[in-house]
Amino acid sequence: MKVVILAGGMGSRISEESRLRPKPMIEIGGKPVLWHIMKIYASQGFQDFVVCCGYKGTVIKKYFVDYYRNTSDISVSLRENEKHPLESAREQWKVTLINTGLHTLTAGRVLRVRDYLGEEPFMLTYGDGVGDVNLHKLLEFHYSHKKTATITAAKPAGRWGNIQIDEESGNVMAFREKNQVDTAWVNAGFAVFNKEIFDYLGDGSSMLENAPYEALVRDGQMAACRHEGFWHPMDTMRDKSVLEGLWTSGSAPWKVWE
Repeated sequence: MKVVILAGGMGSRISEESRLRPKPMIEIGGKPVLWHIMKIYASQGFQDFVVCCGYKGTVIKKYFVDYYRNTSDISVSLRENEKHPLESAREQWKVTLINTGLHTLTAGRVLRVRDYLGEEPFMLTYGDGVGDVNLHKLLEFHYSHKKTATITAAKPAGRWGNIQIDEESGNVMAFREKNQVDTAWVNAGFAVFNKEIFDYLGDGSSMLENAPYEALVRDGQMAACRHEGFWHPMDTMRDKSVLEGLWTSGSAPWKVWE
């Protein structure tokens, strides 16, 4: 099954990093977040990727073109002008990199890779969110509900504490740290689509999450598989710091591979 990854946005909320490279190429633990996402899928048997490139897409292309060389130990003979690979952690991935336009919205990006997907169901996710999602459970859920689209719903970890304020005095009556129980379910990506999804994309001039998803909901063709585990986006520098800290500590929940 093919996995489509939306990796073309400009990442304006993390411009400190994205002015130099596309957001999916921002590194966590020395590896692009895109690599982390692909490892999540590959470790569960899904290794055929279609990456929707856009903003600074050449950075993504160069990374994969040079992947073997950059991840291999090499021996270089300056006298002979020769280099030889010694050992490499070779991935079994197939990666198709498609330029889907600089300003194309997400529905349009999916439309532009249609010819690379065939007629079978495919997976789709965003190039900036990681989680310990059980993809086989997700697929089982999708097939059992017989809908055109299944998204993963998650509750991101709370970012702010809750306070209760007395309206008359302005005194703080209660304060507690926010936790996952307090947050609403959100669209975490990690979706599965049947080929009928293309009937909902129109001319591709809208965000996937707007008119197409709204139409799917009206038609009763969207289901949400609840993910109770870890999921975290990387929208801001604070998000990057949180994910970097988890990785550095050796307890990154999304590291579902050995």
